Amino acid sequence: MRIAKYWKWIFVAIGALMALAAGVEWGMGRSLFGPDGKFGFWVGDIWSNECSQRLLDPYAFTHIGHGILFFGFLWLVARRFPVHHRLLIAAFLETCWEILENSPLIINRYRDGTIALGYGGDSILNSMSDILMMCLGFLIAWRLPVWASILLLVIMEIGCALYLRDNLALNIIMLIHPIEAIKAWQMGVHSSL
Repeated sequence: MRIAKYWKWIFVAIGALMALAAGVEWGMGRSLFGPDGKFGFWVGDIWSNECSQRLLDPYAFTHIGHGILFFGFLWLVARRFPVHHRLLIAAFLETCWEILENSPLIINRYRDGTIALGYGGDSILNSMSDILMMCLGFLIAWRLPVWASILLLVIMEIGCALYLRDNLALNIIMLIHPIEAIKAWQMGVHSSL
């Protein structure tokens, strides 16, 4: 009973972090549902202007990956903390990333150095979904054996690389230090459309 109470407050705290992120993003001019103002559940085309505007898109897998990696990192550096505290820390980190990712600094960096040439940032709906996907990844990693979490992460990375020519690893590389050869390979699928 006492453990369930802790989890309840962790989910309330995560909801508060999401509300904070939504408020900050609203203040930065982010739209709730994207430029068209319409709710959408899924968009599968990363080249579409609806990508990062709907509830889910292929990049949701990268946020699940964030959760798996945050779980592993926090297990290494804070394993004495109860898992629900580590989840809250991970949610805080993801919330900070979502706010930063939707700032002009990172939006412009994506436009300049990655394949996201027309990227205008996430809708608030998509950003909140990204935080939830990270939480899902964290909880999956908590429940699965280590080998299964690693295998899932590798499968998602390979699947995204094959389907999108993009994934979490490539996204990080291209954000930190763009490599023209990677960008050319990523753009190859788009230029043939």
